[in-house]
Amino acid sequence: MTTGIGTDWNAWQESWDRQQEWYMPDREERFRVMLDMVEAFAGTAPRVLDLACGTGTITARLLARFPEATSTGIDLDPALLTIARGTFDGDERVSFVEADLKDPDWPARLPHTTYDAVLTATALHWFHAEPLRALYGRIAGVVRHGGVLMNADHMIDEATPRINAAERALRQARRNRAQQEGALDWAEWWQLAAKDPALAEPTARRFEIYGEHADGDMPSAAWHARVLREQGFAEARPVWCSPSDALVLAVK
Repeated sequence: MTTGIGTDWNAWQESWDRQQEWYMPDREERFRVMLDMVEAFAGTAPRVLDLACGTGTITARLLARFPEATSTGIDLDPALLTIARGTFDGDERVSFVEADLKDPDWPARLPHTTYDAVLTATALHWFHAEPLRALYGRIAGVVRHGGVLMNADHMIDEATPRINAAERALRQARRNRAQQEGALDWAEWWQLAAKDPALAEPTARRFEIYGEHADGDMPSAAWHARVLREQGFAEARPVWCSPSDALVLAVK
């Protein structure tokens, strides 16, 4: 999405939002609840770590609601980080770190030792259970006492197979209708990104790093809450859910 003066980063943000909403029509609702709980625990000027930040979706909503907040975005995806850096260029409230969350030393690369809140959405389902358990332990190390971690993601309860199947069928039917009306899916969005001169090279590097989209494990919200308590948080439970997703909040 280029203009006569270069790449339109806001247009790329809007395109990313529409593509993600194809998968999660209730996406904005989870962000609203997430920020409600940030305010409840950290007030209106929090220091936030936007974990697996992508294009900076959470950071954008954080700063729109809390102009006195600050945010550190961390991710490994060079293409999405390019969009994020372009979007927030010159905003002293925002910084970005390129790092692999599977690397045990990623916390040492952060500009602050602790954060009021660590927020992440639709990202950690790329992890399998044991690496995610280890990641939760490292996150606990960067959350201040009384601070919070919130993870909004696909969390599947395997004890309810008929409910799961019915929800999947309805969600797919809605996706199909949206796609017929012109909505982009994941693969189509990346094909578009590869054609932008500013994103072509980082998009190629992105696929060298990750390959095609592949999910890890998607355990239930109860699993996440239990493991978060085991890994150093005092309390943890879902504070929002849909038929397929949940937002789990953990307090240090």
